[in-house]
Amino acid sequence: MTNTKVYKTQLEEEKVRLETQMQDVGRPNPANPSEWEGVQKDQGQEADPNDQANLLDEYQENRAVLDVLNARHKDVVAALGRIDDGSYGTCSVCKKPIEKERLEADPAANTCKEHLS
Repeated sequence: MTNTKVYKTQLEEEKVRLETQMQDVGRPNPANPSEWEGVQKDQGQEADPNDQANLLDEYQENRAVLDVLNARHKDVVAALGRIDDGSYGTCSVCKKPIEKERLEADPAANTCKEHLS
């Protein structure tokens, strides 16, 4: 059985960091608060076409960053859920214990080294 206290603390701290980073480039989706969406700066009514293109590029970059952060956030939240339900540290594929080194490298891991893909 895995001692989850240290991992839970690490995951909770990472969750806060991720949410802070996501707020820099997006906001929670009003229709589904568990999802995040990118935000675009106000272009104004008379924005120069070059300014509009720059804002669109910035939005697309923010959207890409947000996608990566959101995926990691989901992994962290899922790991916290596994701690709460008692399944943390068990490979989701073979149901064997996840190696300590793997959990130390990634506390949100849900598979053992053998099933890492």
